[in-house]
Amino acid sequence: MNSKLFLILLLVMGSVKFQAQETSLQEIHLMPWPQEMKTNNSDYSISEDFSVFIHDAQDEDSRITKAAVRFIRNMTDKSGVFVKEGFPNAKGIDGSSASLHIYFDAKAEVVMGIDESYTLSVTGTGIEIHAKTDVGAMHGLSTLLQLIKVKDGAYAFTGVEIKDNPRFVWRGLMMDVARHFLPIDVVKRNLDAMALVKLNVFHWHLSDDQGFRVETKTLPELFKKASDGQYYTQDQIKDIVAYADDRGIRVVPEFDVPGHGTAFLTAFPELGSKKGMEYSLERYAGIFDPTLDPTNEKTYEFLDKLFKEVTPLFTDVYFHIGGDENEGKHWDENPEIQQFMKEHKLKDNHELQTYFNIRLEKILAKYGKSLMGWEEIMTPNMPKSALIHSWRGVNEGMEPGESLIKAVKNGYQTILSNGYYIDLLLSVDDHYLVDPMPDVALTEAEAKRILGGEATMWSELVTPLTVDSRIWPRTAAIAERFWSSIEVRNLDHMHERLNTISQFLELIGIQHVKSQEYLLRNIANYQDTHGLRQLTTISEPFKIYSRNAGGTQYKTYSPFTLFADACAADAKSVRNFRKLVDAYIDQSDASAKEELTTYFKTWEGIAEQLKTIAPHAPLVSRVIPYAERVGEIAAMGAKALENDRISEEELRQLKNLVAKKEDPAVNLDVELAVAKDIIRLAEYLVEK
Repeated sequence: MNSKLFLILLLVMGSVKFQAQETSLQEIHLMPWPQEMKTNNSDYSISEDFSVFIHDAQDEDSRITKAAVRFIRNMTDKSGVFVKEGFPNAKGIDGSSASLHIYFDAKAEVVMGIDESYTLSVTGTGIEIHAKTDVGAMHGLSTLLQLIKVKDGAYAFTGVEIKDNPRFVWRGLMMDVARHFLPIDVVKRNLDAMALVKLNVFHWHLSDDQGFRVETKTLPELFKKASDGQYYTQDQIKDIVAYADDRGIRVVPEFDVPGHGTAFLTAFPELGSKKGMEYSLERYAGIFDPTLDPTNEKTYEFLDKLFKEVTPLFTDVYFHIGGDENEGKHWDENPEIQQFMKEHKLKDNHELQTYFNIRLEKILAKYGKSLMGWEEIMTPNMPKSALIHSWRGVNEGMEPGESLIKAVKNGYQTILSNGYYIDLLLSVDDHYLVDPMPDVALTEAEAKRILGGEATMWSELVTPLTVDSRIWPRTAAIAERFWSSIEVRNLDHMHERLNTISQFLELIGIQHVKSQEYLLRNIANYQDTHGLRQLTTISEPFKIYSRNAGGTQYKTYSPFTLFADACAADAKSVRNFRKLVDAYIDQSDASAKEELTTYFKTWEGIAEQLKTIAPHAPLVSRVIPYAERVGEIAAMGAKALENDRISEEELRQLKNLVAKKEDPAVNLDVELAVAKDIIRLAEYLVEK
């Protein structure tokens, strides 16, 4: 054979092999994406003989044993396979006969910086997980669960070789239970979801102006007067901490002081900075004036007593003190506080709050805790042992990551939440492309001070019914940003995998899909929900707090069962519609035109469907004006496509129709998420 021809054949064969490998990886929908992975074309079939053996297993109550039991239950629920043995290390199962072998070197104490790495091998003859710690082994189980697929009409695990470890040590989710209380079962199922996507810090925001949520036996006035009867008992808190520990998750509590202090002062008004004021729990959202008095020694006696009681409930070394959004109005108005500042040479409220924070840091240190707080605590005199939580960005008049960069350059460890505020209801794309590591020159020491990040779920506009749909599945993509390589950034691939992880989230108990179905049934008064469901696929709730502008549209006890609550931050049809518009504009794609026309015809008929059920569903009547406007927009779009053109006057009318808003009194609070792409299509047809 000619040597050149032989070389060409080798190159072609190599490229085919590489392409096959690449394609098979694209078909794997893991999240977060592993650091190293290759397929081996040797899947393991799930059958009744599937069994698990944990090498050097301690006991039935060990963390890894319980994780293995959960894995088996989830696997059988997904596959429907009746396995003969429902527990690991069952009688008759040994190191030679098991399907899945789990090896690890040591049981980890769940603290920051433990080894969470693992390797996973799946072949046609068996599965092995190896890890330094039991927590790493549990991450391997989370990955293995997501490898379940259908092959030849039956379920199997995809054959892979994986070597994996996290990029950041702090991968968190903050849940605010002060604005709207979230019961134990809600917290637990979200901890399960965190474990599935390898998040390892549960930041529990337990106090704010709307409530204090912890039973305090030495200060019973707190939960009796400042919780509306909605709080966690100390036994429940211990249960949550243990539940999280079983999943390799740390629990970091937060009591927000000295601002956001209305709940504290409702119970203990004598600690307030405005003397004689009658405090009561806030029912609205926003930033309020009530603030603890940092010049009153009784404030520190109170905090000492409080932290002495509650710190033993939490095993993690960090305690979050909040420290954010204190405008100091009541400090400015209090002559005694102003005199104190002069005597102690405190030139402004920032220095006064630093004085408070340093006093509080010493109290926490006495009880074995390290202080962390929102970025406002970072002042020149703040000890470097404090952990800075960076949260402000463009919406607060700052550059993205500005405080994070300042923190590491000034010697502080820090985590990032700016860009991960999931309560803003931005698209998952916006969060996914934000990285905790800023694109600036940092020394190696400075870079190491960036520990990771947290997604934040503030609860002004969520309830136990809707919170899952506001956290998931978008937070799975954020979890990937904290775990995976910085090079993993392809949005199309992320969306494909996000759809799959959403199904696994539902498998383990997250109610993001179930809650939407209930809300639509409730809005329709248990009539046909088809029209409403079609409308949710192109409608998204108002973003960046514009739904509750000024914080006065909704109270803590307002209904959150409206159409906006049934709509997701990423409406289902938006991404596909955008791609079709791109295909039609860029390629004059006939099939794209046909699909776009189908979309328009569907949306055109929604209002009439809703009118048939409105007489017996008052909540539907609120939606009809919006549905009619959507129908008019869709009719104009369909006509423009049919004629392959649109006049300048028609384009002006279309833009006016898109810009029109419904009566705010009906609290519809949604926007047409495909509006920009419809206008883009129309502008192309004018130019054409």
